[in-house]
Amino acid sequence: MLNRNVDLKNKFHFTSLGCARNLVDSEVMIGILLKAGYEVITEPKEADFLVVNTCGFLESSRQEGINTIQDLFDLKKPDAKVIVAGCMVQKHSGLLKEHFSNIHYMLGSGDVEKILDAVKSNTSGAEVTSARSYLEWGEVPRMISTPKHYAYLKIAEGCKKRCAFCIIPAIKGPLKSKTQEQVLKEFNALLSQGVFEVILIAQDLGDFGKDRKEKGALASLLKEMLKVQKDFWIRLLYLYPDEIDDELIAILKSDNRICPYLDMPIQHINNEVLKAMHRTTSKEEIIDILSKVRKEVPNVVIRTSLMVGFPGETEEQFEELLDFVKKVPLDNVGIFKFSLEKEAYAAKLPNQIADDVKQARFEKLAAAQQKMVRKRNKQMIGRTVHAIVEGFHPESNMLLRARFYGQCPEIDGQVIINDGRKVTEFGKVYEVEITDSTDYDLIGTVLGLVPGKKGMRKLALV
Repeated sequence: MLNRNVDLKNKFHFTSLGCARNLVDSEVMIGILLKAGYEVITEPKEADFLVVNTCGFLESSRQEGINTIQDLFDLKKPDAKVIVAGCMVQKHSGLLKEHFSNIHYMLGSGDVEKILDAVKSNTSGAEVTSARSYLEWGEVPRMISTPKHYAYLKIAEGCKKRCAFCIIPAIKGPLKSKTQEQVLKEFNALLSQGVFEVILIAQDLGDFGKDRKEKGALASLLKEMLKVQKDFWIRLLYLYPDEIDDELIAILKSDNRICPYLDMPIQHINNEVLKAMHRTTSKEEIIDILSKVRKEVPNVVIRTSLMVGFPGETEEQFEELLDFVKKVPLDNVGIFKFSLEKEAYAAKLPNQIADDVKQARFEKLAAAQQKMVRKRNKQMIGRTVHAIVEGFHPESNMLLRARFYGQCPEIDGQVIINDGRKVTEFGKVYEVEITDSTDYDLIGTVLGLVPGKKGMRKLALV
């Protein structure tokens, strides 16, 4: 029996591109293949199947997809098969076929569960249905690919908003939410696997349940999660300003197991630009929301995204955005240049901004934000935070890396630990004294392990 299986082609390598929602879909595909007896490996040269889950949101992400697929074709064994899934397949399969005539199989962004069929198929093919997004329902296996102490929990897909610059509704389709019962089932399953930090994700968490005309569904969900008598962190990713109401702020204040951290996409601050973007909040409302959150939750960390170069953006309007960044405290900012996507409403607008102007504005805004981040980081020196020590620093085994509640995995800075003698286990929460800072990272010394629920009551800065 063993001899017959020696040459069995069952090794696969997986590459997941784009957002965390894509990563969850990738984890489902990995879980399906593992359950079927396939083996995941990290070295693409040794794989029999190379799977790429792509992002098609922006031109830059599509180019990343093409480059990644080309690299895999260059590395793979002669008889290995390349399978491409995700948003690029759903909306840009022609572009993929133009570049690669020898893709073995293509799967649309809603056809995640067909991965086993794709791998088993003896002939080239495709499965691209009208289901433009995928929500796993717990019964389908999922293999967590993040470090064991944190995981993403996707509670909805698609989008009901119609921002002028965005093609997410065209790619992912209309809003689809899981039921509260299903989310709670997955939440408890993650905790039972040893996950400590559960990161809730959707295109906009605040729209959760609105496809079923449920009011206050996110607040209700969070309250039910907090009834679970365990230690954990819940992190909220992507809450539009108009979705942050008094009830949600009260929940943030009610239990330190919800990280006082909000990812609140603002995009711009000039009212004319916001209106042209089809955003539903004004400058005055945004500033009011920011002020209220900071007043009610003093230790909150706010992350946002800002865009430069939207069609028609004048120099005066850009300067207003620049002045806003200099005066209003924002902890972390992702800055993007407007990308002309043909299916977006904004692609048809007049007064498109030249690329060199976009770049100049991008650099000017980024420099201003970096200066503000340095200032805010210096204010952290001397404080003590509770942080998850995640492992060795990639540049030196003499250093460790950690995150306090104000730092989200992959997208924010980290705490560089230069004295970790009291660290006994990675993935645990420790008390860390901040002793210095760099441009985006903090530097600290571990004082000791935070024990159980005592630590959760002191999650905020102390």
